[in-house]
Amino acid sequence: MAKIQLKNICKRWGSTTGVRDFNLDIEDKEFIVFLGPSGCGKTTTMRMIAGLEDPTEGEIYIGDNCVNGLDPKDRDISMVFQSYGLYPNLTVYENIRFPLKIRKVDPTTHDARVHKASDMVELGKLLDRYPRELSGGQRQRVALARAIVREPNVFLMDEPLSNLDAKLRVSTRAQIKHLQHSLQTTTIYVTHDQIEAMTLADRVVVMSMGELQQLGTPTEIYDKPANTFVASFIGSPAMNLLDGKIQDGKFTADNTSIKDLPNALPNTVTIGFRAEDISVTTETNGDITAPVYSVELLGDSTLISIKIGDALLIAKADKTFRANIGQQVSFIIPAAARHWFNQESGARIDI
Repeated sequence: MAKIQLKNICKRWGSTTGVRDFNLDIEDKEFIVFLGPSGCGKTTTMRMIAGLEDPTEGEIYIGDNCVNGLDPKDRDISMVFQSYGLYPNLTVYENIRFPLKIRKVDPTTHDARVHKASDMVELGKLLDRYPRELSGGQRQRVALARAIVREPNVFLMDEPLSNLDAKLRVSTRAQIKHLQHSLQTTTIYVTHDQIEAMTLADRVVVMSMGELQQLGTPTEIYDKPANTFVASFIGSPAMNLLDGKIQDGKFTADNTSIKDLPNALPNTVTIGFRAEDISVTTETNGDITAPVYSVELLGDSTLISIKIGDALLIAKADKTFRANIGQQVSFIIPAAARHWFNQESGARIDI
């Protein structure tokens, strides 16, 4: 049983607050991702779960046990860090085996457990090599195998892919997802990369300034961001956001007039819309009309950017769409693609 509960967790260093009144229930066998920018408190929260930091206030439960005050070695967790942390003088086999030796696990079981863990991350042919003889992706797989061999109740992963190149990130990400599914071990994964969060997580915890902004499945967070911070952080490209006013039954801003609005919107409001949910045309009768700011060819699509005031707005057009910088284009935003946010608080307005 590896359900994890965080109850009213706070972390302060003098006058600096890293995590503020944080509450979260993580289900047994769940893969949960802490997502947010640098300094948002996600790694600090993980370190408190691991026992590497003590919470200033609140309680942490792993299973039915409050682990406040317990040493990391007594929490039955394994961590995978951003740096691989391999011992350069030990072979891959001995690096994987090392946690078993430290914890005085029955030596007669070591060989079978090392081979089982190494096979799960496809390292079976590399066990006699030293870390210096491995690629970055292979080293990260050794770190994963070293965590797996312990057979812990909880895996903690702190940005484990950040040192890999783009191609290796994709393949290793798939391997981590498959491993967690196979092992059925409660996993907490920290990242600032929203693509990792969306592809790996059962649920995502979006954090900012030490506070939980939204908790939900990747689909929930993508389709219904709780506020403008979440909207601007999730998605590639992120959701377009434009401040405006409601006048004569229309949303208006520079070069913008959108009608057919829902009732009960405040006088000042922010509209949000995703690049892939709208259409762009070289005709000038859409909801927003402005000159092209940039054109980006992606192969499978074309990104068309315009600027309205300080807001850079992006539409994802067909791969064959072409327009020149400075040419007038229009964005058409269907009613179903519009998200509304309170301009002052940033909170979502559900209509």
